[in-house]
Amino acid sequence: MNNPSIDAVLAHIDANLDASRARWFDLLRIPSISAQPARKSDCIRAAAHIRDLLIGMGFEARLSETKGLPGVIATHHHAGGNAPRVLFYGHYDVQPVDPIALWDADPFEPQLVDQADGPRIVARGAVDDKGQVMMVFEAIRAHLAVNQSLPVNLTVLIEGEEECGSPSLDAMLEAERAALAADFVLVADTNMWNRDTPAITTSLRGLAAIELKITGPNRDLHSGLFGGPALNPIRALTRILGDLFDDNGSIRIPGFHDGITDIPADVLQSWRETGFDEAGWLAAIGLHHASGERGRTVLEQNWSRPTAELNGIFGGYQGAGSKTVIPAEAGAKLTFRLVPGQDPAKVIDGFKRFVTERLLPDARAHFEVFGASPGLMVPVDAPYVRAARTALEAEFGKPPVLAGCGASIPVVEAFERQLGLKTLLVGFGLDDDRIHSPNEKFEMHCFHRGMRAEARMLAAFAA
Repeated sequence: MNNPSIDAVLAHIDANLDASRARWFDLLRIPSISAQPARKSDCIRAAAHIRDLLIGMGFEARLSETKGLPGVIATHHHAGGNAPRVLFYGHYDVQPVDPIALWDADPFEPQLVDQADGPRIVARGAVDDKGQVMMVFEAIRAHLAVNQSLPVNLTVLIEGEEECGSPSLDAMLEAERAALAADFVLVADTNMWNRDTPAITTSLRGLAAIELKITGPNRDLHSGLFGGPALNPIRALTRILGDLFDDNGSIRIPGFHDGITDIPADVLQSWRETGFDEAGWLAAIGLHHASGERGRTVLEQNWSRPTAELNGIFGGYQGAGSKTVIPAEAGAKLTFRLVPGQDPAKVIDGFKRFVTERLLPDARAHFEVFGASPGLMVPVDAPYVRAARTALEAEFGKPPVLAGCGASIPVVEAFERQLGLKTLLVGFGLDDDRIHSPNEKFEMHCFHRGMRAEARMLAAFAA
């Protein structure tokens, strides 16, 4: 990509790195923790800060009020009627900082920390998501400074409740449907493959979360006086949970795998060619052997296969020492990670049937569902994906890894369900950036290369 215009934009980014970092620091200093009501005014201040930042860059920008925290909506539609319409999404809210004692410095006073491989920024929100939002903003700023226009018609949506489950997002998308019209969504809230290799996230797993509670006797019982003939809900529960998997690690819920299609052989081969170090990945979490489905690689399991995980189990006495008791109830919390093709409602119904068919006499099952969303796939042959691949290869000198993601990003499902929009996920974080943990960081190298890559992508979308 030898384009004089984009070369000038990239040169502007390189020459103004200190100013970009200073603007980034200004946003990081606002403690916009959406989960804590006491920080509501700080969240509103962060929204206003971003609104004013975009107005200063030539956008029409406003706050979109919700029952919770406001979103920011901004437009710069001066590229002409034939130019692509891109919706950029990010979020200004951040996770709580606890435990504060584990931070090396004030989480909201960003630190420039020198390392052998270059400086990094340490602060809450450094990468998730303020750093990546500012990375895109600075790419936009460079285009405007050099060309006085953008190559695309751009709409910006910055949310304020992503870190607490986006409770107001659906209503905001419905209310702002006309303002958010676009050809596709661009999200920068994911990772690179490694420090020098970009990635496009092409699939996300969905999620179904449920709590199972089994009750039996009408009170806790003395295990000596009642043990044996009295139903023990813990026994009833563990009997069912132990039956969830067969000897090959496959999930035994009838119909659970309905709708899943096998990953094409060429895609599996491309995953094998990434050089992913399974042994190193396991060692980093203190393990030596891969669990899950036998005969499938770690990447295949993580990116393309569904799971059933026990997140917590409770019942009976939990304190120090011994208490000879048969509890009146026992329970477990489970999450199912789902892949494209699976129906979350069908999975939940299948689990309920699986449980009830295995209940011991006198045992009663109670279910509470906490949420469900389907897995999603990005069409890798879409024009905007091809453009992103071209731009990323031009910046990094190698093609991006087309990576799956084992996690769920509910906002992507909301864009598709409510607005009919597919999402392009290109981010520049690293696996060791400590998101949601003390001493969250973002490498300056990644921030800088991310700005350049985002600038190239905006130009490539227009081309």
